[in-house]
Amino acid sequence: MELSRRHFLGAAGVASLPFLLAGCGFAPSAGRPSSGTDTLTFTTWGTDAELAGLRSAIQAFEEQNGATVELNAVPYDQMFENIDAQIQAGNPPDIFRVPYYTFGAYAGRGQLLDLSDHLPSGFADRFTPQAWAAVQNGGSPFGVPHHTDTSSILYNVQALADAGVPTPPTSADEAWTWEQFEGVARTLRDALPADRYPFVVNWQGNGVTRWLSWLFQSDGRFLEEDLVTPAIDSDAGRTALEFTSSFFSRGFVPANNSVRSSTLAQDTWFSQTAAMTFAGAFLIPDADATLDFEFAATPFPRNVRSGSDFGGNALVATADTLNPELAAAFLDFVTGADPMREFCAGASLLPTRADLVADGIEFDVRPDLSETFVTQAGVVQPQDSGQVASPSMSGIISVLQNELELAFTGGQDAASALAAMSAGIADATAR
Repeated sequence: MELSRRHFLGAAGVASLPFLLAGCGFAPSAGRPSSGTDTLTFTTWGTDAELAGLRSAIQAFEEQNGATVELNAVPYDQMFENIDAQIQAGNPPDIFRVPYYTFGAYAGRGQLLDLSDHLPSGFADRFTPQAWAAVQNGGSPFGVPHHTDTSSILYNVQALADAGVPTPPTSADEAWTWEQFEGVARTLRDALPADRYPFVVNWQGNGVTRWLSWLFQSDGRFLEEDLVTPAIDSDAGRTALEFTSSFFSRGFVPANNSVRSSTLAQDTWFSQTAAMTFAGAFLIPDADATLDFEFAATPFPRNVRSGSDFGGNALVATADTLNPELAAAFLDFVTGADPMREFCAGASLLPTRADLVADGIEFDVRPDLSETFVTQAGVVQPQDSGQVASPSMSGIISVLQNELELAFTGGQDAASALAAMSAGIADATAR
């Protein structure tokens, strides 16, 4: 059965934290090969388009290097508990795929290969600074940034036109300010019936890290530069929390758009219950194939500065790989310009190579929306993506989920929520 992007997002977006996921065990062959150092094992999840791009890159690598890469594609909800079990049993895959917000935990536990001595000279220069920052631990690279994704706003063209909203901007440097975005939301709220809403936000489940975009736009941090000390209880934190909490109190979003809701933002938008949704680029092909209304994209709003989430995934080699040189050669190959361009265009994802960002890419589906998302990803700053790669991020995610839920739907005031977040982050980084 074909895995649609919409159903895949449902599995990935509202799952519990990766280290708590339950799933069936892999077959024994899913770990390292029993013999031969010219063979790599690679475990991943992915949509059909993502897997097609990976298989294409693997075939080219095998032909060029005379090596074999055994791809083990598994459901997301089975991925990380089984990776953890294999690592503990001493039988991990050579390479696996990992979200940036989970990367730091593996690197911090010494379970990934330090690539410092295995990558060619100048390797770091091919990536944007924010992408390279997302795979660092203690100043060394423990993975490669394979691709990214970030949130822009997908909107129902007719719904905005009917409400009298002018055509939204398409570039990040012309994005709505918070004040302008609030004005658009008020206009839509006045024009729409009570059971329809101006917008929904994609911060459900592990997507709670997307709330941090509002913090970054207020020029705030949740961790100090040491990636240990909490920094969220600040003027910027209060500004971000009060603004996003107002989405609920002013009826801009439905009550079930909270971070712990089982209703995904894009499903509310697909049903035309909301005029706009914050969404990653990878939602575009499913939207294009499913929706019977015209839609377009506009960048994330900006406040003190622009900011956005650094989504996507890294590729990492395990510390116990039998062939670190071949594993590093594969990571080098798949982040080459041609393999990355093909993968991102086919899967509607965003490149991490600086040259591809500068030249631009065109999605295979709705290429007219490519530039909006590519330029949106460019506003992420290294200090933002570096915080999300913290080894403590899994614990911090739980803190954000608990306290934002209380602030959004439980009546908790901003001061209390920020104090609780700060204390929770301190506990998470101390473990």
